[in-house]
Amino acid sequence: MRISELARRTGTTPRALRYYEEQGLLHPTRRASGYRDYDQRAVHTVGHIQLLLSAGLGTTVIAEILPCVPDDTTVLAPTCPELLDGLAEERTRITRSIEKLAAARAILDRLIQGP
Repeated sequence: MRISELARRTGTTPRALRYYEEQGLLHPTRRASGYRDYDQRAVHTVGHIQLLLSAGLGTTVIAEILPCVPDDTTVLAPTCPELLDGLAEERTRITRSIEKLAAARAILDRLIQGP
C-alpha cells in the first residue's frame, strides 16, 4: 500500500510515516516509480510506534523494542530478554509521570471547586 493509504488506515500523516522511516522504525520497499510500498504488517507496526510514543518513549528506545514485538500476540520475543531492565526503568519513569499528573489534577480540582 502507498503512504497515503497507510496514513489513512493508521490515523497518522504521511509526514509522520516518513519520520518513522528516517528513524529506522519503518522499512517500506520502493516501487520502480520510487513510491514507498508498505505491507500489511506496517499497520500494526505504526500502531505499536504510536502507542510507545504516547507512553513517552523516544524513537531510539522504540527502535530497540520493535524487533522484540513481532506481532500482536507476542508480548516479548524470547531473543530480547536484555530489554527487560530498560523496560522496567521506563515503566518506573511513566509511573512517576502519572503520579505528578494526578497531583496536578488534584490541585486543579481544588482550584475549580473554590473555597
